[in-house]
Amino acid sequence: METTLPKALQKRQVTSIIILILLIRWEVGSTTIKYSVLEERESGSFVANLAKDLGLGLGELAARGARILSKGNQQYLQLEQKSGNLLLKEKLDREELCGDTDPCILHFQVLLKSPVQFIKGELQLRDINDHAPEFLENEILLKISESSHPGTAFPLKIAQDLDVGSNTVQNYTISTNSHFHLFTRNHSDGRRYPELVLDKALDREEESELRLTLMALDGGSPPRTGTSQVLIVVLDINDNAPEFAQLLYEVHIPENSPIGSLVITVTARDLDAGTLGELSYSFFQSSNQVIQAFEINVVTGEIRLKKMLDFEEIQSYRMEIEASDGGGLSGKCSVAIEVMDVNDNTPELTMSVFTSDIPENTPDTVVAIFGISDPDSGENGKMMCSIQDHLPFLLKLTVENFYTLVTEGALDRESQAEYNITITVTDLGTPRLKTQHNITVTVSDVNDNAPAFSQSAYTLRVRENNSPALHIGSVSATDRDSGANAQVTYSLLPPHDPRLPLASLVSINADNGQLFALRSLDFEALRAFEFRVGAADRGSPALSSQALVRVLVVDANDNSPFVLYPPQNGSAPCSELVPRAAEAGYLVTKVVAVDGDSGQNAWLSYQLLRATEPGLFGVWAHNGEVRTARPLSERDAVQHRLVVLVKDNGEPPLSASVTLHVLLVDGFSQPYLPLPDAAAAEARADPLTVYLVVALASVSSLFLLSVLVFVAVRLCRRSRAASGGGCPVAEGPFAGHLVDVSGAGTLSHSYRYEVCLRGDSGTNEFKFLKPIIPNFVGEGTGRGTEENSHVRNHFGFS
Repeated sequence: METTLPKALQKRQVTSIIILILLIRWEVGSTTIKYSVLEERESGSFVANLAKDLGLGLGELAARGARILSKGNQQYLQLEQKSGNLLLKEKLDREELCGDTDPCILHFQVLLKSPVQFIKGELQLRDINDHAPEFLENEILLKISESSHPGTAFPLKIAQDLDVGSNTVQNYTISTNSHFHLFTRNHSDGRRYPELVLDKALDREEESELRLTLMALDGGSPPRTGTSQVLIVVLDINDNAPEFAQLLYEVHIPENSPIGSLVITVTARDLDAGTLGELSYSFFQSSNQVIQAFEINVVTGEIRLKKMLDFEEIQSYRMEIEASDGGGLSGKCSVAIEVMDVNDNTPELTMSVFTSDIPENTPDTVVAIFGISDPDSGENGKMMCSIQDHLPFLLKLTVENFYTLVTEGALDRESQAEYNITITVTDLGTPRLKTQHNITVTVSDVNDNAPAFSQSAYTLRVRENNSPALHIGSVSATDRDSGANAQVTYSLLPPHDPRLPLASLVSINADNGQLFALRSLDFEALRAFEFRVGAADRGSPALSSQALVRVLVVDANDNSPFVLYPPQNGSAPCSELVPRAAEAGYLVTKVVAVDGDSGQNAWLSYQLLRATEPGLFGVWAHNGEVRTARPLSERDAVQHRLVVLVKDNGEPPLSASVTLHVLLVDGFSQPYLPLPDAAAAEARADPLTVYLVVALASVSSLFLLSVLVFVAVRLCRRSRAASGGGCPVAEGPFAGHLVDVSGAGTLSHSYRYEVCLRGDSGTNEFKFLKPIIPNFVGEGTGRGTEENSHVRNHFGFS
């Protein structure tokens, strides 16, 4: 019967399975993989299939960036990424790498970079029989007293073999003879040495010396051999053998002791006298390392250093010292020398992985993976690793003596684009030694900054009437990024006012932000306009910003003053009537002019350019009022012609002139008297003006009729006084204020009539004066002025 487990129990079971799988994977990751290979194999020889041993597919090793790391800079193995095979990088010599150490183990690490994982590995280098035994001396001298009893044993010097295990010396043999046989014994350190045993007593008188051949054999297949000659000298009886004060001497010596330093002095004594009591000291059955490192004084027994010691290579030495007297007897002692470690090796750092270019805004990025080592031992071999403070990087210890350098959070290239990191490895010895390794990390750019304008708003001033394609100014934006991310492109954004023809007014250089006016600007038509400029970088994705540009058109003095009154547009010239009784300062008329420019370009000044009688009239410079300069008299001429110059304040100044006709009269008679010489100059009336005149005349008919009658009576009385068809002038101005226009350049409150005489028709025409306000708008200025001139022509304005 099936039962359904509760959901909570099912969840716990699933969790337990996951934890079990993780633990299994952890065990696999922490297991040391071990391989063995014979020494002296050729480079490229197969060791093992690493991918298969790690349980990875062929493609996974390459995908995870597998690498083989060894202690120090020496690489013994290489990895084929495609096949996953582990191969020898070079031919390996066990004796060179490990010496007497057995087994010979080479340690390495397997680094998987993505994700980061370290796997320990060991390669055992197995010995082959590639060295034969070798005696240090070709001849061994042995002195034996003839009184020696059979069974006495005489140790002989051993042979050296660089191989280890079964491939080193296993047995000794001696050539056939009747007095001795050879016995092979074992030292406490495992070495085998020969011992010659006396079988038959010696008789010096029969045979004073014997010569035998000693042979050493190793355990190889086939075995290798080495030989030495043994010369046995038979001596007379010497009944006291040398004796050492100690059978074992122990001494400690620092590894940095200089060459020639005294290690120890061994002493022995012999109770015999004469030559039989004279002693000599020598090494006995000592290894090649002992003979290379030490020397002994044959007379004093002083043992001194022959070369510098290295604790990291050999930590201790053991040797046999023999003291021989003159009679051939000898005594032996042992010397044990312990080499003391000195902190004489600086730590080493081996860089395995290094990435010099790190993208910004990417946290926890692996920068480097490296290993550290120190050949010293104890506290001298313990190390600590550090980098400078206040850097956005962390050191993480991954496995023993392997570190990973990672970024601490995201980097910002705009804050700092490059970091110089010093990795310091310090041991804990006395004195402390350290190694420093410098690396430079460059932060590569990511497009995370939009272009920024130097100003949020730009104001440009352009003088009107500019030439097309004129450079009117520039906008500038900078981007804190680098490379293509910092290359800025400028553009014009569509204006908010769709009526503004921006595309025909300005253009912008997309590369440098220079602005150009596409056509000539007219202050009177367009005084200012504004638009927005965009700046975008070339990153991906592109970032942009914008700024406001305001263009002010600066007025140029390109408009001459325009005279509104008196009119000068071809109408019949009219005269200003001035009573002869006028005093000095009498207001004759006022010249009214305007200027289409602005500012000081529109400031107008007036001056009297020419006059029929200089000194009679004057013009006020600021308002254009023409006044009498002195009281009038009967001697003054009736007709006067004045030319008034109107000049603006621009640079260069522009001007216009107007001609005034002034009649001196004793009193007013007919308001409008045509001049005989002006009949041919009268222009044909415009129909619109006729309609306006008729309408105005209808409204004012009663008033005009009374004025005309009054003027006609006055003119008849003075008809004889008029000469050459001139225009009589009525005395005194008419009262009333018919026109009231304020402001500079307009008519004043005093109102006057123009009276002209025409010889052909004799009809009377009265001209009404009205203020004219110009309208200068855009490009329609010319046509509007022309239309207004037609209206003025029919109202007495030319």
